[in-house]
Amino acid sequence: MRKAEQIGLRVPIDLKKALIQIAKSEDRSLAQVCEILLRNGVLSYKEEGPKYFQRILTRQREETEQ
Repeated sequence: MRKAEQIGLRVPIDLKKALIQIAKSEDRSLAQVCEILLRNGVLSYKEEGPKYFQRILTRQREETEQ
């Protein structure tokens, strides 16, 4: 698949480190890991709609409260 588009975004350092670790353990590039995770998120959103964000945000809120 030819890729012609780019996305630039800032992420917290701990997230970047986690993504790099996943890439190393899976023997993939950081870009490949990010694309896989983004595609999975898009598919989940298409299936669940706004409930997907509600579920994710609730989980994040609970983790920060602990």
